[in-house]
Amino acid sequence: MRTIVITVATLSLAILASGVQARELSKSHRFACTWGSDIAAGAQRSKLSGVSLYGARKQLQVRKFQQPWMRMTAMGITEQTYNSSSKLKPAAVKQTYYEQCVRHELAQR
Repeated sequence: MRTIVITVATLSLAILASGVQARELSKSHRFACTWGSDIAAGAQRSKLSGVSLYGARKQLQVRKFQQPWMRMTAMGITEQTYNSSSKLKPAAVKQTYYEQCVRHELAQR
């Protein structure tokens, strides 16, 4: 019984700490992670629907981006997504990308 109480308390602290860390990310870092996760989900959607990597890259070439860095970053994310053997649904790819991006940004500090 005592072990369970300690484990629950430890888990509660870990959840609280992760919430605090997520809030520590700047608005621009949260935007970049959200934007990247959207690109990854779109690439996974294209891949699963049978669009070739060439076709996906061509779609990105004609797309308008807000910032100059976005086009090449989107190309890289798309290529990595296509090179992955993952068959996850786009929503799962989006969530995974976002979580790993946040973890990466926090680790940089």
